[in-house]
Amino acid sequence: MRPVRSQDVPELTVLLDQLGYPTTEREVTDRLRLWRDDPASWLIGADDGGKLIGVAALHVMPMLEVTGKVARLLALVVDERYRSKGVGQALVTAAEEQARAAGAVKMEITSSRYRERTHLFYQQLGYEDICPASARFIKPLA
Repeated sequence: MRPVRSQDVPELTVLLDQLGYPTTEREVTDRLRLWRDDPASWLIGADDGGKLIGVAALHVMPMLEVTGKVARLLALVVDERYRSKGVGQALVTAAEEQARAAGAVKMEITSSRYRERTHLFYQQLGYEDICPASARFIKPLA
């Protein structure tokens, strides 16, 4: 595992498309700048011979309601040619380790309901779907 670098933009653009978020290399370049400027955020990359084949986007923030920090895995994607080979699990493990090192006491992951296979993957890693007990509200601000 390694940090995502500027030279990874072409592969990261393809990965985001595979995740269902088509974008351009220019937009990805702009997004990487935002990530690099945020000390509470990490882009953890998996590579094969120097080529980016997967990424986990992690953010850690303090909680007010209890003592400690919460980590959120904002995105996880593995190149379709490398899926079911342990890359995703290695990325989640690396994200959990980084979250613990940053002081997080729990990890949150959100995933669209249609991604049923992904939900099974997270459950196999010990994550619990708490949606029946906790709502999620979103409002666009721009």
